[in-house]
Parts: sequence; C-alpha cells; structure tokens
Amino acid sequence: MSKTILYIGNNLSKKTGYISSMDDLCHLFRENKYTIIQSSDKSNKFFRILDMLFTIVFYSKKIDFVLIDVFSTFYFYGAFLTSQWARILGLKYIPILHGGNLPNRIENSKRLSNFIFRNSYKNIAPSNYLKYVFEKKGYSTVLVPNILNIENYNFRERLYPQPKILWVRAFRHLYNPTMAIQVLYYVKKKHPKAVLCMVGPEKDDSIDEVKSIVKKYNLENSVEFTGVLSKEKWIKKSHNYDIFINTTNFDNTPVSVMEAMALGLVVVSTNVGGMPYLISDKQDGVLIPEKNPKKMANEIKLILNGNYPQLTQNARRKVEGFSAEKVIARWNEILY
Repeated sequence: MSKTILYIGNNLSKKTGYISSMDDLCHLFRENKYTIIQSSDKSNKFFRILDMLFTIVFYSKKIDFVLIDVFSTFYFYGAFLTSQWARILGLKYIPILHGGNLPNRIENSKRLSNFIFRNSYKNIAPSNYLKYVFEKKGYSTVLVPNILNIENYNFRERLYPQPKILWVRAFRHLYNPTMAIQVLYYVKKKHPKAVLCMVGPEKDDSIDEVKSIVKKYNLENSVEFTGVLSKEKWIKKSHNYDIFINTTNFDNTPVSVMEAMALGLVVVSTNVGGMPYLISDKQDGVLIPEKNPKKMANEIKLILNGNYPQLTQNARRKVEGFSAEKVIARWNEILY
C-alpha cells in the first residue's frame, strides 16, 4: 500500500530556480509510488511557517509521515514548531538534518533539540559526520545519503587540468565566497590565464564584499558571476572548468561537491565539518585548512603540475554509492 508523506521544508524552487535536496527527494518518492505533499512555497518566512503548521492540520488524517528539513539558522525554530505540532496531532515525524553548523545549533539549543530529536520517529543524517555528532549527543540517527542521479553526470577525466576554477554555492558569509577570489589571485601569480566562475544565489551582503575584492585585485576580466543556474545549466557550464573549490567555514556533505566529483572536476575543499567524511585527502580530492587561501592556491598549483593524477577516477567511484536506487532502498526500509 502506498504511503502518503507530508514534506515540510522551503519549497521555493519555482521562485528561485534553485533545485534543492527536497526537490530531488520528492521526485524520487513520486517515482516510487509515494504520495507527496509539500509545504511551503510562501516567500515570507513567517507566513511560510504558518502555512506549514496549517498544512499539517489540514492533511493530518491523510498522511503516514511528516518529513521535516532541519537547518541551523532561523528554520531551526520552524522545525521545532512543526515537529511539536505533528507530535500533538499524533503524527510520526522524521527530521532530515542539513548544514554543517547544525552541531553548534544543537549544542546551543539543547532544550529545543531534545524536544525535536528525542520524540521523532527517526532522525535522518545525510552524512556520517552528522550521524556521528547526533549519536554522540544521544540522538538515535539513521544514515541516508543525499541523492545523486549518477546517470545524469557525464564523467570527463581531467588528465591535464587547466587553471579554470569553478565555485558553486549560495553567496553567504558562512560559505566564505571571498576566499575564492583570494585563491584566484594567488593562482594567477603563477598562471596568469587562470579564471574563476562563481555560480549561486545572493543570500546576504557577502556578494558586495566579493565584488569589492575583485575590483581591488583588478580581476574583473577573470571572474564571472552567473547568479542562480538550474542544475542542468551549471552542469553544462562545468564542462568548461577543471577544478572545483569549496571554501566554506562550515559544512555537512554538500551535494554540489558530490556532483563535482561525479563530473570529473578536481575537488579542493576546506577541511571542515563533514568534508573529511566525504573526501579522502589526496585520494579522491584535496583538503586544506579553513580560511587559508594561500594553501588552497598552492594545492591547485600542484594539481596543475600533474600531482595527484588519480583523484578524479577515485572520486567518481566513491559517489556512485549515492545512486537514487540505493537511497530509495534505505527510505523504503524506514517507511515500511
């Protein structure tokens, strides 16, 4: 018998053009005969939470499970409200953990965290990193990786990588986008033709700081800002680049990094949060200390010199373990 799921999260892809893990998972559920209801697509964050609460009540007699995306920022409180509302109505709710800063949130919001995660049907972590952190705090947690439809990612091995650098993330201070410009500046000292493409939506004023540094270093002709691109468009764009950088100060297991590994881009990332649980240093990617653009630039120079030639093949093999087939099998075990 088909299960009916209410998925609570930021259902904003039609307005932003950004395809989230929520969209991917809902699509996978529908392909496997689940009935899916999504909430909410309201632009205003307060109205969005109210709409989520109303939707839980409206469909409470029809749904088998409530899935709730949990983030470390404002919507942590949304997750608290919606989870407890589901609990009051006697519904089984399943938090899905997101964001590398979530460990700090549960440390700083212990009482709310206990309400959310000790009363849930299951807690779902997309990475071994978050699973480890949550279980260390006493919250029973199940690992279900983010989906990667591997057949959609045509692998191109970069045998002779060029100084063509790609960055894909939202412009937020948390993700340290200014470091990408600093990395380019240092790489260009040895490789004057180096270029950088930055793909992603503008979430705070970090974009202004980034553009200021571009101007300061006279890099206007070497940096491209695309804004938000659909997944298909940024993947097509990636064919023109060889090195993917992840500059974040906090992280979990970002899908964009997994996608870069699937595409054959050489990944260089800060060694934060869940990244060492995804990337094995010098085996399928390169890890460097956070906030260290010189170190990242130096590693890129080594890659351009032919060091670590095995990275892309190893990375592709690793992410093939995140296929939709394997992910839905894990969900079926949980929901049936």
